[in-house]
Amino acid sequence: MISHESPRRTIDLLKGHPSVGLLPARAISDAAQTVLSDTSISTPGLLYGADEGYGPFRQAIADWHSSFYGRSVSKDNIVISGGASQNLACVLQVFSDPLYTQNVWISSPAYMLVFRMFQDNGFADKMRAVPEVHDGIDVDWLERELQKASKESKAAKVSSNMKPKRSYSKYYRHIIYCVPTFSNPSSSIMPIERRRALVRCARKYDALIITDDVYDHLQWSTEHIAENFHPITSALVPRLVDVDAELEGGCNRPGSDGFGNAMSNGSFSKIVAPGCRCGWAEGSPKLVFGVSQVGSSRSGGCPSQLVSTFLAELLTSGRLQDNIFNTLQPEYAARYRVMADALQEHAVPLGCTMSVPDKHMGGYFIWLALPKGLSGDELTALCKAKEDLIIMAGSQCEVPSEDRISHDGFVRLCFAWEEKDMLAEGVRRLATVLKKLKESY
Repeated sequence: MISHESPRRTIDLLKGHPSVGLLPARAISDAAQTVLSDTSISTPGLLYGADEGYGPFRQAIADWHSSFYGRSVSKDNIVISGGASQNLACVLQVFSDPLYTQNVWISSPAYMLVFRMFQDNGFADKMRAVPEVHDGIDVDWLERELQKASKESKAAKVSSNMKPKRSYSKYYRHIIYCVPTFSNPSSSIMPIERRRALVRCARKYDALIITDDVYDHLQWSTEHIAENFHPITSALVPRLVDVDAELEGGCNRPGSDGFGNAMSNGSFSKIVAPGCRCGWAEGSPKLVFGVSQVGSSRSGGCPSQLVSTFLAELLTSGRLQDNIFNTLQPEYAARYRVMADALQEHAVPLGCTMSVPDKHMGGYFIWLALPKGLSGDELTALCKAKEDLIIMAGSQCEVPSEDRISHDGFVRLCFAWEEKDMLAEGVRRLATVLKKLKESY
């Protein structure tokens, strides 16, 4: 007898993308129509843009950040980019040198796609893994290692440069990369005292801290249920760029070179749509001007010039903020709750633990610790082969360096891409494989 049952649907808990159902196509369409019907906006939008980006858009972002982060931000602190990934590449082109820059320090577990960007800029052998404790990067460990590296560079008299000297840039001795709020993959939130300690450390050892602050707006209380949801309209913790600007001894102090020691990498990919290919960098005026002078911008003008006019309209009209607070926050909170409850029911009794903050959660991911002795690589392969479930093994988040920190005992689960009704089913499939794997040991 021929079966007419449809094949079981593959569930993807790996893909860190926004759900298709949450893309604000109507709002973008309305903004585009408003812009394109006004030649005073559409004409500059359709031409080459200024290196720093569309002026009204930079001002709109500055106003938005002043409100959300509680610190006065000027448009001179903002430069527009083609997204957080492109912006990181531009920053490395202007503010690092493959000979002079001694190390790139990356919080581990790490966002896995960042490694190639450092490799592309000549740092394949200079990446160093910094252990992450329960609430972010281990600053004490990092400072000890920076002190060792400083002594080594002095002994070796490393001072040569591959890139030319330029008035709009400098080359930092070290680069530090982390995701301090709702980290990918661990979802940890670095507390304020640790952020201050990290900034002081960066100033002491001539380091530039590059942070991906792409999940800051996607936040919610773990105590609120869907029927009683209250949006969070301000940042939980100041960004590292805010700390650098306000902590004593910053870039405005006498004798400072003015570049500062921290920059914020932002993107509209998670809060509007990744196809916008638009983001921003925030830092000292001198630093963001340097970013704007990268060769590709000097040749082609600011990236995403036309899209910038659409997004400026979304910001100034308030529709972007409304979408974040009244659609994205409650929706992702509900998805997180579905996945977390399913893990509590099906995975925790098997010996798993969830690494999530206590009072507030945000971003896209749950970092799941497996029972002792089980391999995330093996579990991931079996989930795909046996249960049509795609997840990410923790080993993918290991910094590819000599001091590689193992994360084989973890998997990363994303609750943003799949619809809510698939999240619990995905966890059930995961638990089925996990149970069989445990029994085989």
